[in-house]
Amino acid sequence: MLIDQARICVTAGDGGNGCVAFRREKFVRFGGPYGGNGGKGGDVYLVATRNVNTLLAFRHQLHFRADRGGHGGGKGKTGAQAADIEVQVPLGTLAFDDASGRLLADLVQDGQKALVARAGRGGRGNMAFKTALNQAPRIAEKGEPGEVLWLRLELKLMADVGIVGVPNAGKSTLLSVISHARPKIADYPFTTVEPSLGAVLVDDRDFVAADIPGLIEGAHTGVGLGHQFLRHVERCRVLIHLLNGLSPDPIGDYVVINQELELFNPTLATKPQIVVFNKMDLPDVRARWPALQAELRQMQVEAWPISAATGEQVETLLRQVVIMLDALPAAEPVQADSAIFKPPVSEKEFSVERETDGAWRVRGVAIERAVAMTHWDYYEAIMRFQRILAALGITDALRDQGVHEGDTVRIGNTELTWEDAW
Repeated sequence: MLIDQARICVTAGDGGNGCVAFRREKFVRFGGPYGGNGGKGGDVYLVATRNVNTLLAFRHQLHFRADRGGHGGGKGKTGAQAADIEVQVPLGTLAFDDASGRLLADLVQDGQKALVARAGRGGRGNMAFKTALNQAPRIAEKGEPGEVLWLRLELKLMADVGIVGVPNAGKSTLLSVISHARPKIADYPFTTVEPSLGAVLVDDRDFVAADIPGLIEGAHTGVGLGHQFLRHVERCRVLIHLLNGLSPDPIGDYVVINQELELFNPTLATKPQIVVFNKMDLPDVRARWPALQAELRQMQVEAWPISAATGEQVETLLRQVVIMLDALPAAEPVQADSAIFKPPVSEKEFSVERETDGAWRVRGVAIERAVAMTHWDYYEAIMRFQRILAALGITDALRDQGVHEGDTVRIGNTELTWEDAW
């Protein structure tokens, strides 16, 4: 098993700004406020799909950004809501908040969706602020900023394709050529003692391949760690049976390996196989290929001649593997060992602390949202923000901790100057 990882940034759309406007029509006295609300931004979802097997696609695209909502307009027009975006991930993907390490999503079912970045709501226009005491409000809200989050995606990979064969057949070399795996490679048997996994990209398709350590005669009884190696083969959907072109008897090797597979578990003998004759870059191997091909055909076995060392015919082989995988049922995802749920957050909670430069830092969900949505160009909006500070208890908390006239107060990305009139 291999843990594949990717790191991506998801940015939800900001809400649209509210509008300050007034109704001005003939024959309509005291038309009143007529500014509409902004539209909601686009959310970002992760969606599990059977059509993707690895996280390779995120090597090329790291950032996923939804659009912001439309701004409100005159005549009470509400801004358009932005479209959500869906990021496709393989079944079995775990999504973590990269900063905190908290598990946000555990996607194990086809079509399962998880909201990972919440869009900002639209700011209210001045129509929403009309009261009996304020018939013509000159106030509107900015759109709420959408969430920005770096995610760490993890996927427990199980091999779709197993590369089997006798020791020193070139399995590790082939895996290193077709993927970014880096198994130990040397010219002696049993170089590999643990299966190496690699993600393989073929055109717009991907799959996971495993280099199964070399099998020998008697593997089904445990000889040469045979039991451990053969258990990995059980999970594969397709086998690449690699023949060593330098072996004194490649066909004998082929027969022995298939016997070991069947003796360990009869179902292994029924797995689809692609027989591959390796090391065609060597003149002696190329010279003996026609005779071996004819002998294999007499056994009703069609083999593919390749050179893992030079890459000769490897692309053609991989496309055939994709065709075979497409014809088989999809593999079941690996279930997560545990599930962690996002803890509820009280929006009205806040904290006040003194920073090293003497400024005050206020943190809290509700107050940070309020400061981001306050339109500082409107006097009424500033007065409303002061009322929010008082209602949440932040004004009293700052005074209790010794805030003075002229001190800097930071809330979110906004810096304010404290006045005792607050």
